[in-house]
This record gives sequence, structure tokens and C-alpha cells, in this order.
Amino acid sequence: MGNFIPYIVLVVLIVLSFYFSLTETAFTALNRIRIKNMADKGSKGAKLTLELYDDYDKLLSTLLVGTNISNITSAAICTVLFVNAFGDFGATLSAVFTTIVVLVFAEVTPKNLAKESPEKFALVCAPMAKFFMILFSPINAFFMVWKKGMVKVFKISADDKMMTEDELISVVEEATHSGVIDEGDEELIKNVIEFYDQKTEHILTPRMDMVTISKDATIEEIAEVFFETGFSRIPVYDESVDNIIGTLHTRHFLRYVMKKDTPFEDIIHPAVFVPSLMDIGDLFNLMQKEKAHMAIVIDEHGGTDGIVTMEDILEELMGEIWDENDKVIEQFVSLDDDKYLVVCSTDTHDFFEHFNLPTDETEELPAKINGWIIHMLGRLPEEGDSFEFEHLTVTVSKIERNRTLECVVSVGELIVAEGLED
Repeated sequence: MGNFIPYIVLVVLIVLSFYFSLTETAFTALNRIRIKNMADKGSKGAKLTLELYDDYDKLLSTLLVGTNISNITSAAICTVLFVNAFGDFGATLSAVFTTIVVLVFAEVTPKNLAKESPEKFALVCAPMAKFFMILFSPINAFFMVWKKGMVKVFKISADDKMMTEDELISVVEEATHSGVIDEGDEELIKNVIEFYDQKTEHILTPRMDMVTISKDATIEEIAEVFFETGFSRIPVYDESVDNIIGTLHTRHFLRYVMKKDTPFEDIIHPAVFVPSLMDIGDLFNLMQKEKAHMAIVIDEHGGTDGIVTMEDILEELMGEIWDENDKVIEQFVSLDDDKYLVVCSTDTHDFFEHFNLPTDETEELPAKINGWIIHMLGRLPEEGDSFEFEHLTVTVSKIERNRTLECVVSVGELIVAEGLED
């Protein structure tokens, strides 16, 4: 029986090496959210697995120590056995045998198995992994101190492990590509991720397009504005659009017309004023707090820059929301294979994304395409003005009151030199 003990120990060591490699790959590849959902439903195995995963540094140290002890000890035993059996040539045979056995049974096989179903194997392996973590506690304590020293030496920041916004978007795109989520969900998730990066100026209706009424307007004039626009709320100004005093709701106006039991000033709801550079997320929270469906956007000089509604904010998350009073506008209309008619009130970010244009994170681009065209030309545009940018040729096609309404974009294959030619 004594002659078989080394062989039994060798088999046990190879099995342990198989286990350590299997566990390491399983915990590395598992989906933490999936395990957490299982733990929330009461699975004790999932709770233990989640506990070990959240202490990953100590777990990894345990598994690596176990793997090396198993492999080194099995190699030493094999060398003794082969030297006793084959003499000096036994050392070479032992090295070849150990390499093949460890590679096949302790590396490739367990790691391929764990990669196919990491959560399943992590649940199975967790109890024994907990045991080895306790067994190797002194060794783990040494490596934790060693790790802290290395972090200080190489000046590794904890921020290096944080997922960036671009990385999170890449994860969403990969999930869409693999079929985990559909394209509609992908767009919604991306909108949520980018929500707090957007400024109010990107979604406002500019002053030139605002529909307003004077506080001195007659009942007939106000009724006509409501009838023609179909809007439920309209800003009210005193003498100038730069002096908005509040908003008027259709319901309150109808009550006033029918009963006239209150002064006209009392049916004007106080306006909410916000700066154009306010984050959309903060704007949304403010409008919720104030129970406001419309806000007046103020420029840096205190004048009226435009208006923004709750619908405008929701469209940043959900996409365009059309009702029976809206005129459906296509931002990009294909004219032929390489030409597009673009509405210049289009968001610059959407324009760059549609035409796959690179963006410099340090460069502050105008919010809308009409502003971007002025930026590129360096002056107010005229119909027929044209410039080249990357692989695009942009030609101004329609102007009204010094504002660019439409442009034609020709898509080329070559990247044109930066800047404009005089």
C-alpha cells in the first residue's frame, strides 16, 4: 500500500490544481448582477459566491497560492518517481509528463469548462474556496500587505478600476450585438447615460421660434394664438419678450373667458427661469420640484434665450414624441446615394453621430447645426455658401432672417484637409 501513496497524492494534487483553475476562471468570468439577483431571491450559495466575489483580491490570492502549491508539489513527486524508475533520463521524462498533465488537466480543460458556465461552477466551488481562504489566511495576509506596498510603489489609483462612460456605452453596444438587449433598449440606455452631459441650450426652442402673447392682448387675440398653435401653455410678456412674467394655460384662459370671476393677472402662472448652460438633469429635477411644464431660458445678459418644456426633456430620453398638433420633421432626408438635406435646427451631436464624424472632447461645439455653420464659416452664412469638413461638403441651401434653415450635405470617401479654403 505504501508504494501507492505517492501516486494517490499526485492524483489528489492534480485534482486540486484542476479545482483552483476552474474556480479562478469561474469567478473571473461570472456575471455579478446575475449572482446578485439569485442572492436577492434567497439562494445561500449565491450569497456565499457574492461574498467571495466582493473580496476578490483575497480569493484570487488563495487560488493562485493553491494552484502553485499543487503544481510545484506534483512536479516534485513526479520527478522522484520517474528518476527512481528510469534513472537520470527520468528527470526529462518527468518534465514532459508534468507539463502535459498540468496543461491539459489543470489549465486548458478546467478553464474552458468554467468559461462556458461561470455562474454554475462558481456556485459549486464557493464552499471549498471559502475553506481554503480560511486555511491560507496567514499567506493571504502577507500578500495583502505586499499588494498595498506595490500600489504605493507604482502609484496605482483606485480610479483606474472605475468604468468610464465610454466603456459603459461599449458594454451596452456589445450586449446589443450579442442579442441580450434590442436596439430600442440600447438607444434608451445610451440616452440615460448621456442625459446629465447635455445642457439646456441643446434642447431649447430658440427665441426666434417662440410663440408668446402680450399681457395687454385682447381675448380674441389670445384665443387666436391658442387656436392656431394648438399649444396648451404660452409665455406671457410685459412690453418685451425679454420680460416674461409667466405662462398662460388653456384651461385657465377658458375659465376666465366663460366666468370672468378673477382678474386676468391672476390666471398667469409664475414662470420658472433657468440659465442656458444648466444640466438637463438639474433642469428636470427643478421642474419636478416646481411642478412646472415649461421653463424660460435666460442668456448671460439676462434676456430671453428661449423656452424648454418637460416634453423636450423627455424626448432626450425617449426620442421624438409626436402628438396630433405636431408637424413631423425629418432631420436627415436622403436626396440620393451621397447627398442629404439636413434641417439646421438639428442638434450638432446628432449630426456628428449620423455622419460618423470624430469629436474633440476638449472643443466646445455650438448646440445646433446653424450655429456650427456660422462657426465654420466665421461669418453669417448666405445661400450657396459651402465648406468642407472631414469627408463632408456642406452647402447652405435655405436662409430666413439671417438664420440657416436647411443645408445640403454631400458625403465623400476621402478625408478633406481641415479648415476652410478662401
